Amino acid sequence: MNELMKILGQAGSAVTFDQIKIQMASPEQIRSWSYGEIKKPETINYRTFKPERDGLFCARIFGPIKDYECLCGKYKRMKFRGIICEKCGVEVTLAKVRRERMGHIELASPVAHIWFLKSLPSRIGLMVDLTLKELEKILYFESYVVLEPGLTDLKLHQLLTEDQLMSKQDEFGEDAFRSGIGAEAIKGILHGIDIDGDKVTLRQDLKDTNSEAKRKKLVKRLKLIEAFGESGAKPEWMILDVVPVIPPELRPLVPLDGGRFATSDLNDLYRRVINRNNRLKRLIELRAPDIIVRNEKRMLQESVDALFDNGRRGRAITGANKRPLKSLSDMLKGKQGRFRQNLLGKRVDYSGRSVIVVGPELRPLVPLDGGRFATSDLNDLYRRVNNRNNRLKRLIELRAPDIIIRNEKRMLQEAVDA
Repeated sequence: MNELMKILGQAGSAVTFDQIKIQMASPEQIRSWSYGEIKKPETINYRTFKPERDGLFCARIFGPIKDYECLCGKYKRMKFRGIICEKCGVEVTLAKVRRERMGHIELASPVAHIWFLKSLPSRIGLMVDLTLKELEKILYFESYVVLEPGLTDLKLHQLLTEDQLMSKQDEFGEDAFRSGIGAEAIKGILHGIDIDGDKVTLRQDLKDTNSEAKRKKLVKRLKLIEAFGESGAKPEWMILDVVPVIPPELRPLVPLDGGRFATSDLNDLYRRVINRNNRLKRLIELRAPDIIVRNEKRMLQESVDALFDNGRRGRAITGANKRPLKSLSDMLKGKQGRFRQNLLGKRVDYSGRSVIVVGPELRPLVPLDGGRFATSDLNDLYRRVNNRNNRLKRLIELRAPDIIIRNEKRMLQEAVDA
């Protein structure tokens, strides 16, 4: 009986834990999670209804569609468990692995992670000591940045337009200084940061400066650099070389009546990334003009931004019905997100309206920069919600103008979301 239970893969006893830690993943770690590279934007073959090889639903990467049956049907039943079919390359195992197995996309050019770019203050901006506006000009191919000024009168990390760059190259020569553009240039700067050396320099600068504004900026940068040092994460990991692809069962494709299909928005966003990435690879191989390659790199950056957080920068990408597509961030945050809806939420057998909150005796982990965590109580957050709510009630009683009430409602919603 015990042997039978082992074969059937009976779930073991529940694992207890005290805390969870969220940390930045290195490119090698993302590749280690993956079961294969996604190379094609196709999902399924609409004639056979089977997943396309190397596509977003590939059975060779993510696992079989039916329990203990390979895609071509050569191996069926449990006696072939664990065998990889030499014809279709699919492992004979349970279909539920399609909820667990991840894939990845190898990017033709590095892109910045929008969470580290657009969060306030910008983590990438703090590390390279540039403002968000300057950083966006570099990442979206509007301006060049000086990486090595050499013997010229240029300054390190100075921004140059294309006309200014050509003028300086004519003046000093093309080899007199080194400049770059896009996420590759920012990655080079991040890679060159000496965490231990910068800690010493920043502490000394803090002692020497009298300006309050400068002190605040130095303290923020020092905290971030110390957090990177303690967590073991590297600053260049904020620039992505590889994009993880979540399991297909978490972004399903469902057949409808009349031969149509309903699909998760994530599939459209992933498809956009793969199409642009493949086009960029082809342009690089064909040695296309620099301006065309740069434009394609910018479009790849924008498609990865939309995948992680649609609408965070610029106009949101919309579907056929003009509705903004739900990105990975949208799947996690808010009342309908993965945490509050699925992981913490539970069905009850009585009618009622409630909000899930943390017990007052708990001290949850609050994420800090660079993957560090600190314990903190939630009194400040509850106090903010209470203050906003009381203020809104008072404004309604005083019959304040609509624009003020609307603004206060928005601020109350933001406090509740936090």
